Amino acid sequence: MAITTSPDTRWLHMVAATAFLAASVPQAALNAQGLEGPDTVNKIIGSEVGQEETNTTVEAGKVATAIDRTRENIGTVRKTSKLDKVDIVFLTDAARTEGGLPPAIETKVEQHQDDIAELREEIEANALLFNAIDSQRVQTEDVLAVEFDDPGKVVIYAAAKPPS
Repeated sequence: MAITTSPDTRWLHMVAATAFLAASVPQAALNAQGLEGPDTVNKIIGSEVGQEETNTTVEAGKVATAIDRTRENIGTVRKTSKLDKVDIVFLTDAARTEGGLPPAIETKVEQHQDDIAELREEIEANALLFNAIDSQRVQTEDVLAVEFDDPGKVVIYAAAKPPS
């Protein structure tokens, strides 16, 4: 004995499945976790996030070296899932509101433009690093370079001002 379904029955099943999915979507949005509280950010990131304000003349050598290493650091960003410390160095004089990058750093950024664009994409794809910079209100397009000097620690150089 073969069981056949009429086109009307298939249509009814499709409507029921669509109604079920539509009813569950608002609940999924309610379960999402915001990044408003520092405890929430620390639970997501799981790392200490520090910040430092400086200008490019003080850190020019370190920033230039980090930009030169961007290609090799992309792979490290891709593989990073746990860090003890994330330091964000705000290069306040290089912020867009202050006139942008000084010529020496701008030249380095232009030389490594494609690598820096890929680095920014990898940071956006890395939940730990993205949430770390987002918690300090740094946009990915302001990230110039990253440096993995010590195991478990990353320094992120950003042409931005810290949140007020």
